[in-house]
Amino acid sequence: MPAPDTRLWAIDTPNTSYVVAVDEHDRLRGLHWGPRLSREQALALLELPESPFRPVVGREPRFDLGAASAFQYGHNGLQVRFADGTRDLELVFTEAIESEGGLEFVFTDRHYPLEVRARYRNHADSDVIERALTLRNNGTEPIEVVRADSATWVVPALDTPRLSQLHGEWGAETQLTRTTIPYGETVIGSRRGVTSHQANPWVAVDDGAATETSGRVWSTALAWSGSWRITVEKGPTGNVVVSAGFGHDPIAIRLGGGETLETPIAAGLHTERGFAGAASAWHEYTLAHVIPHPDEVRPILYNSWEATEFDFTAEDQMRLADRAAAMGCELFVMDDGWFGARVNDRAGLGDWTPNPDRFPDGLGPLIKHVHGLGMRFGIWVEPEMVNPDSDLYRAHPDWVYHQPHRRRSEVRQQLVLNLARQDVAEHIHAQLDELLSDNEIDFVKWDMNRPFTEAGWPGAEDPDRLWFDHTRNLYAILDRLRADHPDLRIESCSSGGGRVDFGILRRTDQVWTSDNTDALDRIAIQEGFAQAYAARVMGAWVTDSPNPLTRRAVPLDFRFHVAMAGVLAVGGDLRIWSDEEQARGAELVADYKRIRPTVQLGRRYPLRAGTVSGVQYAKDDAVVVLAWRAARSFAYPDPLLKLHGLDPDARYRDERTGRVHHGAILASHGLELGLDPADYASAMIELKRLP
Repeated sequence: MPAPDTRLWAIDTPNTSYVVAVDEHDRLRGLHWGPRLSREQALALLELPESPFRPVVGREPRFDLGAASAFQYGHNGLQVRFADGTRDLELVFTEAIESEGGLEFVFTDRHYPLEVRARYRNHADSDVIERALTLRNNGTEPIEVVRADSATWVVPALDTPRLSQLHGEWGAETQLTRTTIPYGETVIGSRRGVTSHQANPWVAVDDGAATETSGRVWSTALAWSGSWRITVEKGPTGNVVVSAGFGHDPIAIRLGGGETLETPIAAGLHTERGFAGAASAWHEYTLAHVIPHPDEVRPILYNSWEATEFDFTAEDQMRLADRAAAMGCELFVMDDGWFGARVNDRAGLGDWTPNPDRFPDGLGPLIKHVHGLGMRFGIWVEPEMVNPDSDLYRAHPDWVYHQPHRRRSEVRQQLVLNLARQDVAEHIHAQLDELLSDNEIDFVKWDMNRPFTEAGWPGAEDPDRLWFDHTRNLYAILDRLRADHPDLRIESCSSGGGRVDFGILRRTDQVWTSDNTDALDRIAIQEGFAQAYAARVMGAWVTDSPNPLTRRAVPLDFRFHVAMAGVLAVGGDLRIWSDEEQARGAELVADYKRIRPTVQLGRRYPLRAGTVSGVQYAKDDAVVVLAWRAARSFAYPDPLLKLHGLDPDARYRDERTGRVHHGAILASHGLELGLDPADYASAMIELKRLP
């Protein structure tokens, strides 16, 4: 919705408007991000007074394109250094280009040959707005790009703004935290070369009063799988801006003459339906505009890692496949240890050919056996890594990230390949393409088990580009493999949940949420994950009890019911499961297959009542409730669990008991779960809306 005479535009979504204007100084200002406005209402924003400021101090930051310039003392989302040392920008507005579902603002520097394009994209079926920057050097001398954030979001003034973020570490990813935003700059991000376990590139801002079901929430997510940074800045009068982009200090990228730099997408969302409403909007956006095969329900996979680790033969894998198929699993994934000299974690990474001792006839017999059982076959790879004890490293020791006169620090006895090098990227693609072409592999678990260290590129003209080009080349390899092998499906793994973001999800079908498969711990991990990412992409395993990591003993039903909240998988050592556990596991797998379309493709609602928590999924006439309680205090009976999103005038039949409930009663009073009084009780309940 343009207003050319006033240089004001609105990016409209089904329920919201994001209104920007170019002011008399050619600065792009954010005027409104909230409920949808008419053209007349949007124009009235120009009549509002300026935010208060004192001339010596400067204005509060409310610019949609936060370019480094005079009086911009806070965070600047766009910073460059020209060849003569000049750092400030003086951008001149050139034009606004409208297209179907998009708007692009073009600026040029008043003196230097730098062109900046700020892009906005909206979708007719989503309140998510996508943004990115394109920088082009139209001259001949290089320009150093110090900072190029994809978006700076201007949030309306709030009395007590609160920040929601996801923090963690290995085995404790996506822990949700909500804190009052302090004055000044709050910076979160990753300097590790990968999205990271420690933080996730998603944040939300609310006024301190939002709940799961109501209240205003603004959130943003960066679609990038390398190093990144999000800066949340609160000014003296409470205004908040959120700036998100790739990279970290102190790296900078050289932009040569005629070169273009495109930033990753930063997506933003406003809702007045609380945190659960925001999460649902992100999930719907994921299914509609991010993942490659949104209508597919993910198969139940079995992964062999926790059963065998490195100690197995082809025959061992076949016996595990027999048990997995008997339980009802649909995809058998052979994990680490099948290639090169890989009998432990000290050798073989980089040599992606079958271990001749374990697979003297290649992978063919195992794959044929798995396919004969009616399952698909998947395999684990870690292409970005190399062991020093490998044929690849002995041939190309210069292919890893390293710096002159510095040690090459190892993690898990491995180093990181310099994927920013085009020859390395071509080699990795060629090896994987050959592996997939020579074998009927249906699924790849793509792992990445360590961050960058000594991240250098001796002899490179612009060594800092490795922080950007590594991820770009990773994306290019995945895109090529998917194009050449269209039936291939891919899971992103990074020592658990170290690479979960919308960038990798555009090229993969699911992600591995965490190496921690303890069902009780997973409840918190999965709750944080669900703030931005849909159940359709959340890998969740049922493993042995006591849990291999935490040593906590948890009943089989509890383990299954927690894992059913995402993409169910089995990762235990089925060779030691009793006949009773095998039989019950098969029943629970069958249960999940019935509810899978509702869980993976439906709308999610978090549930909580006292010590009982869970999730509800709804799609069409089906409602699924997964609920759990770790312990019951003082023998109090469990409370009823209030459901959400139901038609109050409709009736719903409990498929378990045949009892019919009124939607209004389920919403206002709740559902009786009938949990066992013992610790670690859980339930799966299917409700069907009656005609």
